[in-house]
Amino acid sequence: MIWIFLGTLFLFLLFGVPVAISMLVSAIVMMFVLGMFDTQIVAENLINGANSFALMAIPFFILTGEIMNVGGVSKRIVDFASALVGHIRGGLGYVAIIAGVIFAGISGSAVADTAALGAILIPMMVANRYNKNSSTGLIASVGIIGTVIPPSIPMILFGVVSGVSITQLFMAGIIPGILMAVGLMIVWYFVSKRDNSETLPKATAKERWKAFTRAFWALLLPLLIIVGLRGGIFTPTEAGVVAAVYALIVSLGYRELKLSDLPKVLVETAKTTGVVMFLASTAMVSAYVITVAQIPAELGALLGGLTENPTALLLMIMLLLFLVGCVMDLTPAILIFTPVLLPLVQQAGIDPIYFGLLVVINLSIGLITPPVGTVLYVGCGISKISIIEMTKGVLPFLLVELFVLLLLTIFPELVTIPLGWFGE
Repeated sequence: MIWIFLGTLFLFLLFGVPVAISMLVSAIVMMFVLGMFDTQIVAENLINGANSFALMAIPFFILTGEIMNVGGVSKRIVDFASALVGHIRGGLGYVAIIAGVIFAGISGSAVADTAALGAILIPMMVANRYNKNSSTGLIASVGIIGTVIPPSIPMILFGVVSGVSITQLFMAGIIPGILMAVGLMIVWYFVSKRDNSETLPKATAKERWKAFTRAFWALLLPLLIIVGLRGGIFTPTEAGVVAAVYALIVSLGYRELKLSDLPKVLVETAKTTGVVMFLASTAMVSAYVITVAQIPAELGALLGGLTENPTALLLMIMLLLFLVGCVMDLTPAILIFTPVLLPLVQQAGIDPIYFGLLVVINLSIGLITPPVGTVLYVGCGISKISIIEMTKGVLPFLLVELFVLLLLTIFPELVTIPLGWFGE
């Protein structure tokens, strides 16, 4: 049954059928094989897939990212980071990393963060004689931190599918996200040495204070979300609403977002939300059939010997998910493989919060791996470079993020101990 499901899924994907339709058709094929096809079951699971209070957070965080990009929030954050480190060698790269971490605490989307950072910083980096391929590769690698540091749309999806606490998942992502940023800074230090780039003039204390005051209300948003979640003031879904309303008020206050811009912002949000929600609906049908077909039990029998060694099991799963991430986008991969792998992981005594974090990081790295990496193509579009040039530019940063993932897999204390600080 495992091979029937995956074989049908990848066959349809190979022929260019949209992911959501491929998932739905794969589930229906399995139902026919099992002799249990029923249109009512399909319809019920499609409706139940989107009928989740937790999923309501997604459109609000998407809306927050759209408002942030249109309302001048992104530009002010970049200006503040530039005032801090723009004058040192390779400074604009460090600006990208610092700004990317702040962006990650606002939107929860790798594509949105990469697009916002790239549109502002890549022209600046090229003008200052930075290598275009490396610069674009760095920004793409920074962009995927947006799915790790809270709020994170993929973590919301994992939480909905697995039934674990989304707030706990959010808190678990803080330290790993910072570790990824530190790793990128270390690699950028060596990569930028090869460039004969120019630095920005060193900002005076007065200029830094001015940049801080201009960006203050934007910088407050990530802190507001984390403190609100940690303090139990609001749920992740309510945090999405708070973030969207706050971003709207701040953007209107900056006078860079006009009321006439709102229809376009809302339409773009609706488009993205529609894609995610339809994927969630079709994934629920797949999850139902996977459970009935006892695929997790089959997989458990296949990998049963590894359940006695949780680290070896995790390494095997991480390798599998990395390969999956190379050929499948983040959202469907989470929705498809979480219900398959989670029972096996729980059988091995692995914390599902910790496992969820590793899954999100692993599949996020897939966003910058060819041939399907979505964020790679966003970078190519902004920089007007080929996918081969983009792959060369992103490679050193991809390797360091894989190294961070390996550390987190071998040493779970890097996640579990900080989670005790931030967790409920």
